[in-house]
Amino acid sequence: MVEKILEVNPVAINAKNEEKKNVTLLAVENRQPEVYELLVKRKFRKDSVFRAVDNKGNSALHLAAMLSNYQPWHIPGAALEMQWEMKWYKYVKNSMPPHFFSHHNESEFTAKEIFTEAHSDLVKRGGKWLNSTSTSCSLVSTLIATVAFATSATFLAILTSRHQEDDFHEDLPRKLLLGLTALFLSIAAMLVSFCAGHFFVLTDELKRAALPVYAVICLPISFFAKVQFPLYFDILRASFRKVPQRSYKVAL
Repeated sequence: MVEKILEVNPVAINAKNEEKKNVTLLAVENRQPEVYELLVKRKFRKDSVFRAVDNKGNSALHLAAMLSNYQPWHIPGAALEMQWEMKWYKYVKNSMPPHFFSHHNESEFTAKEIFTEAHSDLVKRGGKWLNSTSTSCSLVSTLIATVAFATSATFLAILTSRHQEDDFHEDLPRKLLLGLTALFLSIAAMLVSFCAGHFFVLTDELKRAALPVYAVICLPISFFAKVQFPLYFDILRASFRKVPQRSYKVAL
């Protein structure tokens, strides 16, 4: 719709609301990646549009740094939410003129200062979520410690991390993704090794009877993997996207 409006009436890009916010500021404030990407790719008077500030002196980068009560990133875990907030902030920052990085609003705050203050609680909750997740997974890895050495080392790196803002952008999610990958591979290797080794020492009469036993053994591990797989794919999706993906699900 925005693209069609700009095609029919290009000067509409200069329109502002009562708070002096143009389409760029509103797209950033309301976390609209598709609209903002469209504006970034357009060449028409790009500089003037991206240099706009509202009636409080906030640039697009200031608005990207703010954390509103409504968050469109419907992704589990405070750490992944923090990762997408950081990705959004950095994406907007990379599209802004460099001199806006140190721009102060009317309250004499830079965008970086606003981001740090607004996301302090989310950083704490993200650190706790990472620690609890890595701790619960490390309990499983202790059962297969020899095979899952990489897993144990990666979760230990998470537990000893400083949990700074920038760590949530790539470092911590990458470590969690690596740890979960190693854990799943370790579980699969352990099950295959156990079942294969046990199967070959049985007599032919007992091999068929052992199959239900193998199924029962694999059942609790399968439940664990089923619970963790959605988290794994969420981390994978969030880690490889440059711009956060907005969810348009309506809460009933």
